[in-house]
Amino acid sequence: MRMSAAQRREQLIAIGRALFAERGFDATSIEEVASRAKVSKPVVYEHFGGKEGLYAVVVDREVRNLLDRLTNALTGGHPHELLEQAALALLDYIEHETDGFRVLVRESPVMSPTGNFMSVLNDVAHQAEHILGSEFKRRGFDPKLAELYSQALVGMVALTGRWWLEVRKPRKEVVAAHLVNLAWNGLSNMEGKPTLVTGQGR
Repeated sequence: MRMSAAQRREQLIAIGRALFAERGFDATSIEEVASRAKVSKPVVYEHFGGKEGLYAVVVDREVRNLLDRLTNALTGGHPHELLEQAALALLDYIEHETDGFRVLVRESPVMSPTGNFMSVLNDVAHQAEHILGSEFKRRGFDPKLAELYSQALVGMVALTGRWWLEVRKPRKEVVAAHLVNLAWNGLSNMEGKPTLVTGQGR
């Protein structure tokens, strides 16, 4: 049975996603996408205008998928819960959408739109910044520093996620618990005006 144009498009996106995950943008060719889909190259061009077009669609979908997961996960009222939910949502995404995550964390080509893993992390960091800002105010810390701390927290979870993608040990719940342990206990014992001990007063 022949595929409809919409079905063909979905098939090509799925194949493109798998190839970009496996090889990266540069090493993936339209020839290979067409060959895996058992269609001619012009069919792929007709749908996406070229490799960049296909890549942009794949990345855009992954960005939305990951952001939706994170946004839907953040339901708790307490910052500790929110931290747990965000860490678990990211690890869930890595576990269930491994190809998608690989596409996002690979270096994206210059011509791709801004949608990539870094832009998702920035969005998440901005959400975290608001939560941290109000907590900082409540505890007498400078709320202007919330941006720095939100970038640090999101970066910590994201880098750990990249590492966990390859090792898959320990279980994601254990990884999330340890991430939250480090972040939460670090935040709860924070100094108002930390200083460096290295190289001071020599």
